[in-house]
Amino acid sequence: MDPTANPAVQMQDMPTTSEGQTPAEPDEVWGELGRTVSKMTGRSKVRSEAKQSGHQEMEIQSQGRTRSQRTQTIDSLDEEPGLPIVDAEDDFPEGGLRAWLVVASAWLMLFPSFGFMVSIGTLQDYWGQHQLSYMTARDIGWIPSVFVYLSLALGIWVGPLFDRYGPRWIALMGSVIFLLMVFLLAECEKYWQMILCCGVLGGVGGAMLTTTSLAVVAHWFKERRGLTQGIAMMGSSCGGLTIPLMLRTTLPKYGYAWSLRILGFLFLFCFIIGNILIKARIPPTAAAKKKAIISLSIYGDLRLSLFTLSVFGFEVVLFGGLGILPTYATRSTDFPPDTGFYLISVLNGVSCLGRLLPGYAADKLGRFNTLFIMIIFTLLWMLVLWLPLGTTSLAALYSFAALFGFGTGSWMALTPACVGQLCRAEEFGRYYGSMYFIASLATLVCIPVSGELVETVGPQPMVGFFCAILGLSLVSFSFSRWACLGRRWTVKVKV
Repeated sequence: MDPTANPAVQMQDMPTTSEGQTPAEPDEVWGELGRTVSKMTGRSKVRSEAKQSGHQEMEIQSQGRTRSQRTQTIDSLDEEPGLPIVDAEDDFPEGGLRAWLVVASAWLMLFPSFGFMVSIGTLQDYWGQHQLSYMTARDIGWIPSVFVYLSLALGIWVGPLFDRYGPRWIALMGSVIFLLMVFLLAECEKYWQMILCCGVLGGVGGAMLTTTSLAVVAHWFKERRGLTQGIAMMGSSCGGLTIPLMLRTTLPKYGYAWSLRILGFLFLFCFIIGNILIKARIPPTAAAKKKAIISLSIYGDLRLSLFTLSVFGFEVVLFGGLGILPTYATRSTDFPPDTGFYLISVLNGVSCLGRLLPGYAADKLGRFNTLFIMIIFTLLWMLVLWLPLGTTSLAALYSFAALFGFGTGSWMALTPACVGQLCRAEEFGRYYGSMYFIASLATLVCIPVSGELVETVGPQPMVGFFCAILGLSLVSFSFSRWACLGRRWTVKVKV
């Protein structure tokens, strides 16, 4: 029998001294037995214990070849760099005060960052009527496009950094940069200033905040990841609801500069509490620190590649619709001038439910299954309400904004949950960032393109374009689900 596989055999097979007696060192015997039992049960303390006893074992290796061989076996196992002693992937808290405080921190981080991102159409419409009234909607659209693009695309850099070093310093730097952007944007009057400040500076800060906030939640939850990331993403919905209403009140009363400063102070409060509460659970591994920051080989995963194509289409429809809806209501209809403000508020307000309810259902039915249903749900209402009635009925347009918010809200909550299903928790940042590096290219062009479409060919062809893009995304997503099931078409299975 292998002595390293059975502690009892180890006791019987202890080497003898020259007088034929076993060494009278009980601490050493029990230390050896404890290390072996710990090795068998997978305790995380075995590595430190074996290393601490390494010097003692080297001193007594002359007492017998058997003892020497046994020591070498244990040491070789402990020195193997990739040996997982306790697998954090199988030991998620799934709750508790510390875990829910992390969800709260993600909510507070996403309220300013993603919330500002999904309500940027309000400022775009304001710029088009005031500071940049001499420019077309297409040209103004490049400001939010660069902002949203960098906020998502730079995740390919932020995600691996999160996996290497954790969230603490990344979130703090992102908070400082984002606050700097808001207060500087209050002073901007020219187009190039807004591009550099909101687009570039805001994009860098937004990437640090959004990627880190979603990745840290994945450290604490697995079975309930759809629900908890949906709750975290509700922060962006609340931000998207609050920010347009605040601007609607403050812009006429206090002016452009002080309106943004008031937003900045609100964001400051969120960032202070969020940075205090944020905490990673899984420590960075040596393997993660050795990986390249950007690894294109990750796209060799067919599941991720097909899902990335789907998310590309989601971003065209989501940010194209969010960015153009106020301009659509102002320039293509005879509705009241405040309609754009209220449309964005209704859309983002109802999207809170879209993040929460489908997220809860996804943990029961499967994340891919639920997202598939919500894509069909959103496409249906685009065809039934927005396409035929968007320019003729204000009630229909508000109804569409609410249903569209519910559907797209579920996309934003379920997308990170689906990514987490394709990888281990300690690789979430890398997978999420790599996916959005490609998918975010859509945000760079969708807002200027939608602005050009609504001004040149009319509002209905623009809506038809969005419907076609979402239909193609549905096809790509179906094949991504097929790849997740081992390239099988199976309907009644949780995935």
